[in-house]
Amino acid sequence: MTPSRAQLTLPEVEALAREAHAAQRDKAGRPYSEHLAAVADGVRARGGSDEQVAAAWLHDAVEDDALSERWLAGAALPQQVKDMVLALTKRDGEDLAAYSRRILATPGALLVKEADLAHNADPARLAVLDPATRTRLAEKYALVRALLGLTAPQPHAGRRD
Repeated sequence: MTPSRAQLTLPEVEALAREAHAAQRDKAGRPYSEHLAAVADGVRARGGSDEQVAAAWLHDAVEDDALSERWLAGAALPQQVKDMVLALTKRDGEDLAAYSRRILATPGALLVKEADLAHNADPARLAVLDPATRTRLAEKYALVRALLGLTAPQPHAGRRD
């Protein structure tokens, strides 16, 4: 991300995301910021741009009501980052196929979702969940991977929960 005076830097985006999700925990009870960091690290490891890393930090912010869509619209971020975050925001009741089509249609979003899915499907993360949740999530992640054309799971890069 080439920041202008008006644009947030990557460290500022990271700090903002960490603060926005500070009270949130993942399904295993870990601080949610660990997931955000792992996705950002996964994007970096896959050769993603600074814009994609910024989107990784913010990928769940609107979906989880940590930041509003209105905040995102007015944020000092490149439009590409905003577009990726909105593409990665699953709407209530939205069909996974429609969600996947939006990701595929948005430049840069697929790599962020690939890193997100890789961390979500990390066997170490899934192992701490109850069997029914583990099975449900593994099936959901496999379906989304298939809809996105990501046929084989990619190894997790970066931090582990």
